[in-house]
Amino acid sequence: MQAINDFILAAAGQPWVLFLVFACCVIDGFFPPVPSESVVVGLAAVAATADVPNPLLLIVVAATGAFCGDNIAYLIGRATGTSRWKWMRGHRTQRAFTWAGRELRKRPASLIMVARFVPIGRVAVNLTAGATHYAHSHFVGLTVLSAALWSGYSVAVGLFFGQWFEDNHLLGATIAIICAIVLGIGIDVALSRLRGSLPEEPVLDEAEQPAPPADG
Repeated sequence: MQAINDFILAAAGQPWVLFLVFACCVIDGFFPPVPSESVVVGLAAVAATADVPNPLLLIVVAATGAFCGDNIAYLIGRATGTSRWKWMRGHRTQRAFTWAGRELRKRPASLIMVARFVPIGRVAVNLTAGATHYAHSHFVGLTVLSAALWSGYSVAVGLFFGQWFEDNHLLGATIAIICAIVLGIGIDVALSRLRGSLPEEPVLDEAEQPAPPADG
């Protein structure tokens, strides 16, 4: 166990760790299996007692990567739509895209901000924003703010829980990551309940659209 802790401490102090953080945050913006939260929270937990990496620098790097990843997802959505690949065409996925499109028309700022904290949710929202041609200038401004809040939150969770485990960096990082996952699930459940409380709007096929009224 001591060898593992020594390895974590040594790795956390290496410059390449911040490049790893940036890469994970970028890729996670359009490919959620990459664990950006786990990397950021885990390193912040180590920083709580070892002072490496620098927490402020970690926030900046994570926020920059998250911003880039979100905007890449937007551009992918704009270029390909939301049905290009097979994984997009599933019933649940299409419902998520439909819901995201509807909510983007109603409350785009709150949706983009909150979705950043839900791995699959942010990908659906960002792809839909691009596919529906939501104004990119507005999207950029919102993702600057959401990325900064998300990275600050992730580092804060790691610092808060990591300081309890000064002599065991592995345990501190593990507990901090678990707490971050639980909080993320809580946000996801709250969003699902909110989604369920909103009235469903029927999505009509083109053939089912009402015909325009006849002229005079």
